Amino acid sequence: MHALDGIRVLDLGTYLAGPFCATVLGEFGAEVIKVERPGTGDNLRRFGTGTECGDTLVWLSESRNKRSVTIDLGDPRGTELARELIAGADVVIENFRPGVLERLNLGYDVIQELNPRAILLRVSAYGQSGPNRDLPGFARIAHAFSGLALLAGEPDGPPVTPGSTSLADYVTGLYGVIGVLLALRAREATGRGQCIDLALYETIFRALDELVPAYQQSGFVRERMGADTVNVLPHSHYRTRDGHWIAIACTNDDMFARLAKAMERPELADPGELGTTRARLAARDRVNELVSGWVGTLTRDEVLARCREAQVPAGPLHSVADIFADPQYRHRENIVLADSRIGPLAVPGVLPSLSDTPGEIRWLGPALGADTDDVLTGLLHRTEAEIARLRADGVV
Repeated sequence: MHALDGIRVLDLGTYLAGPFCATVLGEFGAEVIKVERPGTGDNLRRFGTGTECGDTLVWLSESRNKRSVTIDLGDPRGTELARELIAGADVVIENFRPGVLERLNLGYDVIQELNPRAILLRVSAYGQSGPNRDLPGFARIAHAFSGLALLAGEPDGPPVTPGSTSLADYVTGLYGVIGVLLALRAREATGRGQCIDLALYETIFRALDELVPAYQQSGFVRERMGADTVNVLPHSHYRTRDGHWIAIACTNDDMFARLAKAMERPELADPGELGTTRARLAARDRVNELVSGWVGTLTRDEVLARCREAQVPAGPLHSVADIFADPQYRHRENIVLADSRIGPLAVPGVLPSLSDTPGEIRWLGPALGADTDDVLTGLLHRTEAEIARLRADGVV
């Protein structure tokens, strides 16, 4: 049994944000029908590292558990096929630019007429309304517009990419999952679906802690701080004697006292010294120099062992090679070896972990149109002759 057994999702999206929402829903049992352009398919098939099967590693990993159907939505016959699929769907997901779905005669008003119980998730760069509504955008633009990118980097250097360039796609996809689950819960009471409107930038903006209230209250504009954190200290990255990097996160005075003891400098935590957050923030450079100096005299394993013994939050800065070797990742099955069209492929595991209705990876990204015939015959009751004519005309 899966948590979303019986839920059918129609994935009309491209690239990553909307489709990632469909991927997560599919991991927990939803039937996901991925609609792609005949001949070329979703651009995600060509985004990332190519493989011998013709699709990228990104596609194989992030289009897991989906059925691929090719339909030309620009052809009236293709639009009719999509309308029939919508009539039988619980969730429809799209991330076209605003107005495209309406031009295809598949807007939310049409969806409501076809299927009042259907839930529509709409993902776009700036949302379905506002002065920027019609502008294009990807995750990098969302990082910039949300305020995140300007915070990433060293104080005297340029803004840099805050980790993955696809971060906003993944975060927005997760907010999409939340929206769909909330809408499904509401449908239990009302019997009706609803429309969910998400902008890439606003999901990142939502995650920037006190940026908004701090500016409203005092006019404080946070700037780049490198690895440091604005309100607590020490809370940064430090280099060990053997050339590795570790993170230390002391978020209150008790944690700093434990760190000072581990450093064999317990006097640093005295109230008249650096024992309060206020005092440490006022002496940021000195605190970081003290911690850096101590970490730099020890190997990574020695620092982590001392922090572990003192109950100080600390951890290594992992490369992907470190992650593959880490026993915690192995124990939690955070990396799964799954069958694919290029053989066994390591991919991130399923999250979250549910005790009674866990998710699973049933297959990785399918070949283009692999399920077209099955869906058109099984769900839309087209004959083989009808499908052959549609295929000959490039509709499917």
